[in-house]
Amino acid sequence: MYSFMNDYSEGAHPKVLELLIKSNLEQNAGYGEDVHSERAKEYIRKLIQKDDADIHFISGGTQTNLLVVSSFLRPHQCVISAYTGHINVHETGAIEATGHKVVAIPGADGKLTPCAIEKVLQYHSDEHMVQPRMVYISNSTELGTVYSKDELTALHEVCRSNDLILYMDGARIGSALMSKANDISLAEIADLVDVFYIGGTKNGALFGEALVILREDLKKDFRYLIKQRGALMAKGFVTGIQFEALFEDGLYFSLAKHANAMAEKIAGVLKKSNCPFYAPPCTNQLFPVLSNDLIDMLSKKFQFSIYEKIDENHSAVRFVTSWATKQESVDEFCEYLEKTLRI
Repeated sequence: MYSFMNDYSEGAHPKVLELLIKSNLEQNAGYGEDVHSERAKEYIRKLIQKDDADIHFISGGTQTNLLVVSSFLRPHQCVISAYTGHINVHETGAIEATGHKVVAIPGADGKLTPCAIEKVLQYHSDEHMVQPRMVYISNSTELGTVYSKDELTALHEVCRSNDLILYMDGARIGSALMSKANDISLAEIADLVDVFYIGGTKNGALFGEALVILREDLKKDFRYLIKQRGALMAKGFVTGIQFEALFEDGLYFSLAKHANAMAEKIAGVLKKSNCPFYAPPCTNQLFPVLSNDLIDMLSKKFQFSIYEKIDENHSAVRFVTSWATKQESVDEFCEYLEKTLRI
């Protein structure tokens, strides 16, 4: 059965593997201080137009989130997240395990709003409660939606006005940037957030994320904190090489564009049948609402996940395409959908 469960089922793009093999017997400096990591950092700095950005390669998204939140908050401070935020739902209490509370609040299609953040600030008014200090957002969100430039600007302004750190989880930032609904560049994102990461795990790398720290007062001693949390890899060059391959000639963006295009084709078939969506289809994650009978039929030939029960007869499901999703697999899926839905 072909899987639409996630976008990390496959290994790595051949160009990533090629550079790893080519560099395999080189002797590189350890702990991310090698020439490949430096080259990858320069590619990223050029894209975001920030020569002074601090960039660190971390093994995975949960570890990156844990590092950022635990490093930049004082013991009595908390992080604000949408209910659907990865740090709130899918990280096994990693943030809370560091001693910091995640204050989860409703979000429209997985996105936070200034109004919702201000309500948290008004409620947490004194020393008898945790003090809000950071706002966590994902782009694309856990529901596959994207932040517009106006929405991100509004969040930037409310964070600046209230001395909050704005942190963007970019596990799927490639899909967000390549979305037809997107109107913001990576350089503009870098102007509006304090720290973010560029996800490699879900867009062509074997593993790894590139954490970008932009705010000057957050940069000091961060390598000490990476080491203390067990995230400073001796063979850090392995991650650096992967990001070098992904950003050398725009491969990162073409892979994300492909993932979105595969999802868009599936979404088009679903729209033909007037299928409702739990969240607007924008990127490589789709959340159509299907009848339970149709879900049973599809599950006999394809793998996907059920996101939420809607009523006795319908559920929202999650289809995810990736950089490696084959056109023929999507065609087969779409043909089966059309036949089943009688389009």
